[in-house]
Amino acid sequence: MNFKEFKSIMQENFKQLSKDATHMFEVDLDKEVLWNLYLDSFSPEDNQIYRQKREHDCSCCRHFIKNIGNVTFLKDNKITTIWDFETNDTTFQPVINALSNYVKSQAVSDIYVTKEKKIGTDKNFEKGVNGNITEWQHFFLDLPSKFVDTSGKSEGDIKGGFRDTRNVFKRSLDEITEESLLTVLELISQNSLYRGKEWEAVLKEFLKYKKVYDKLKTTEKENYTWEQSVKVGGTIGRIKNHSMGTLLINISEGMDLNTAVGKFEFIVGDGYKRSTPVYSEKQFEAGKKEIIEQGYRESLDRRFANPDDISINNILFSNKDSAKRIVGADIFDEMLSSIPVNPKKFSKVEEISIDNFIKDILPTAKELEVFLENKHSNNMASLIAPVDRDSKTMFKWNNNFSWAYSGNITDSSMKERVKSAGGNVEGVLRFSIQWNDNEFDGNDLDAHCIEPNKSYEIYYGNRDRLSPTGGKLDVDIINPLKNIPAVENITWATTSKMENGTYKFLTNCFSYRGGRGGFKAEIEFNGQIYSFEYNKPLRSGEKVLVAEVTFDKDKGFSIVEKLPSNLSSKEIWNLKTNQFIPASVVCLSPNYWDSQNGIGNLHYMFMLKNCINHESPNAFFVEFLKQDLVPHRKFFEALGAKMALKDTEDQLSGVAFSSTKRNELLVKVKGNVERMVKIKF
Repeated sequence: MNFKEFKSIMQENFKQLSKDATHMFEVDLDKEVLWNLYLDSFSPEDNQIYRQKREHDCSCCRHFIKNIGNVTFLKDNKITTIWDFETNDTTFQPVINALSNYVKSQAVSDIYVTKEKKIGTDKNFEKGVNGNITEWQHFFLDLPSKFVDTSGKSEGDIKGGFRDTRNVFKRSLDEITEESLLTVLELISQNSLYRGKEWEAVLKEFLKYKKVYDKLKTTEKENYTWEQSVKVGGTIGRIKNHSMGTLLINISEGMDLNTAVGKFEFIVGDGYKRSTPVYSEKQFEAGKKEIIEQGYRESLDRRFANPDDISINNILFSNKDSAKRIVGADIFDEMLSSIPVNPKKFSKVEEISIDNFIKDILPTAKELEVFLENKHSNNMASLIAPVDRDSKTMFKWNNNFSWAYSGNITDSSMKERVKSAGGNVEGVLRFSIQWNDNEFDGNDLDAHCIEPNKSYEIYYGNRDRLSPTGGKLDVDIINPLKNIPAVENITWATTSKMENGTYKFLTNCFSYRGGRGGFKAEIEFNGQIYSFEYNKPLRSGEKVLVAEVTFDKDKGFSIVEKLPSNLSSKEIWNLKTNQFIPASVVCLSPNYWDSQNGIGNLHYMFMLKNCINHESPNAFFVEFLKQDLVPHRKFFEALGAKMALKDTEDQLSGVAFSSTKRNELLVKVKGNVERMVKIKF
């Protein structure tokens, strides 16, 4: 067999090995030793001195072996080298056997990364002194594009990122016990862990890896963690570094469960609504005693409020149907709403503050219609009333009414998923994308930003590196997992380095893998979130421009939407979005009723006709309770979650806006004339 035939077999073998592989790995060895092993493994008669060096001692082949000779593939926890093939040739088979055995004897140390598509030199020609042309064959591979890095990031940085993920993944598997995972999953299934539901799918997936890992031998564990770390993504791969990882490690190390859960809750922070906490028998008995002694038993039974519950004194607006049911409403109120208004007082579409809207528009409005947008899904809220109207109030204010927002968090769900994936969501400007959230979508989508004057592009190629303006991509999902939404995130922590000009935000389909769900995107600045949906499948290499944000050091941020934001209609609480919905009642949150100065944040509530909360919100929240009940916090948190709300007809549910957050709402106001008003919160 000549060298050309030998090379052809090697190339075909590499083609088969790489067909289903997503990454190649390299082992830690002395490449000079590997090269000398190659030369020394030929028999003397097969590698005789040619001129001054041995026949196979060639600088081109030396470069090839030092470049890729230590590369391996990992499949089902087994190593295969590029030298693992049969030639049935007595000259070359002993050589490749020796190379294979040496490479397999070393430990995998890195992902193989290269910027070059062609490795080695296929052939070259030499003209002899007699004029004859000699063709020399060398080791050569034309790599599939998936193995060639085209980013601007250095090979060392890329390897370092993969190496860090693998090392954290292995430490997570070593230090987190199966018992701790089962314990936390049990708490989540009991709804006993605040914001635990966000982690359920991740923990179940990690548990699968843990069960396999614990059955492996020590040597097998090394290869297993390398093979799986490139598939699992940042959340699972670096779970030890997340808030959930802290909880799991604390439980694994024997910390008291309540203490461990308390530390976790402190890390993730408080929200309006949270899952049931764990509590001890002692805490249960103390809380139960407090309820009985203070006369709060009748206050615990609660239901969704309806128009019969709310007094006219606490209504800012009610439509005609609701007005007949409002306590204290009479003919004089109906006459007041008929007073004509000078149409010149307002422009056709006017931006107005919420305070001026309440003062100048609501007193004479006959009908209100709210334009419900997708971005309002996190603003959905319900008023909650006591079943016994005469029961003693448990709250800091002078009535027994409360409210509950949708979901387990107060910010956008995408924002929380970005945080869970290790992304920064606290900067002055944020661009996040999300996909794989409704049905499995294995596409590899990427978040991009082109900075002003096309001077720099933020994308996966420079992940975790600050751009000239201070922006950074800190979450990059390559292989989405089933049942776990995939996110990517770009954030500017401050405006100190930001240049004046336009920042273009795009979503790029790096690799199409059959997904048809499109993507969602968010852009956040000045406390306001702009939400976008793109419901078409993306082709490989297709880029979709989401929006352009202009920054001016004097004027701040402004946005031009290139995709319709919040446009795709969907159903939220029995209502279709992107439609005008009649408002039945407008009021302040109960902590500001009856001319109270207010305890806590003020919320503006627009209750919508036919709006039905299908969720199971807490009956009450610890933030609302009187100070003397706060020492029993754990018990009351659990009790609030366990007390199911009773349904009621015409529940007062709709959209609510905190006075502490910037937002806006488009409202159609009908009086003697009809006008559009954009309310600014």
